[in-house]
Amino acid sequence: MNQVQNSPAEPLELPSCVKHVRVDDRDVYLVGTAHVSKQSVQDVRQTVEAVHPDTICVELCASRHRAIVDRDGWRKMDIMRVIRERKTPFLLAQLILSSFYRKLGDQLGIQPGADMAEGVRLAKETGAQLVLADREVEITLKRTWRHLGFLEKFKMVGQLLMGLLFAGKIDDQVVESLKKKDQLEILMDAFADEFPQVKRRLIDERDVYLAQKIRQAPGKTIVAVVGAGHVSGIEAHIHQDIDLTPLVVLPPKTNIAKFLKWAIPIAILALIAWGFFKEGQSHAMESAFIWIGLNSVLAGLGAVLAWAHPLTILTAMVASPFTSLNPMIAAGFVAGFVQAVIRRPTVADLEDLPQAITTLKGFWTNPLCRILLVVALVNLGSSLAAFISGGWIAARTF
Repeated sequence: MNQVQNSPAEPLELPSCVKHVRVDDRDVYLVGTAHVSKQSVQDVRQTVEAVHPDTICVELCASRHRAIVDRDGWRKMDIMRVIRERKTPFLLAQLILSSFYRKLGDQLGIQPGADMAEGVRLAKETGAQLVLADREVEITLKRTWRHLGFLEKFKMVGQLLMGLLFAGKIDDQVVESLKKKDQLEILMDAFADEFPQVKRRLIDERDVYLAQKIRQAPGKTIVAVVGAGHVSGIEAHIHQDIDLTPLVVLPPKTNIAKFLKWAIPIAILALIAWGFFKEGQSHAMESAFIWIGLNSVLAGLGAVLAWAHPLTILTAMVASPFTSLNPMIAAGFVAGFVQAVIRRPTVADLEDLPQAITTLKGFWTNPLCRILLVVALVNLGSSLAAFISGGWIAARTF
């Protein structure tokens, strides 16, 4: 324990994880928690009981808050809408994170995120105002994703899928290290050394965001429940008035990305046409077969790996050669839509989702997860096919 002074009042007995900060004429108590620790739940409760805050801030965004207060929210998911809005990659990433955390929670005997849930519960119980202080998770993931290069994205997707395929029992040493990390940090932690820019979007930007939301919170006494890894960053920024607008805007796609989106398919068609005029019809036909064959095989293989329905596999194989030439649509989304129509998740499937994602078999067999895997793996196969076949056609043409 350490003693923290609450202005002229008598000293308070607070957990050692609590950092007291004076912001103008207000008292802010930063409770640095571990998201997989029973002790952190007790620390949150003890701090709130000691200081009787006007406001409780929690390191949650609106969507993560809904997941806590509405455990049955999966039942309401519209998978067709998710596919149409192209949100399947981010939903898949969140499910992989949830899968990891559930395994961790099973080993520790505590629900991951229980510290935040306790903050939410105490706000309701005591009448304190609840402030959701974190940036929306989708914005965080999209900002992280868009600041990666093309090859880095491929590499990261591959590592995520490999982590899902070969995830086993989490040993005690890993568990202890994870107790000190932020929930979202774990999603990208394995890539920190190879992708240093990830830390800036995932941790540093959120330190600033959290600090400003806590600074702007109403009331004279504020308790902020945040991951221990954020405390020092929040303390460094909480006395500054910082405009958060740049941190919630998605970076526009670069001109190079826009150019390549259309330049690659145009180049492929131009190479086939050049081959026709240079070498004749047979050469052009062979190039076309290379394009169609590789796209069909690799996209179809992606669907097979996702255990897709035979009609979905066929759709992926037929769609990929054409969608690879059309930047406005991707083969994975077409295949995922077909899979969703053929095997649309039922309420029972959605209810089973939290349990299904704790095992590799469950992840692959749950209909909702399978749709997400179809989209991801077919898109991956189609993209690889476009680059391999494009290079092959260019090499044989010149």
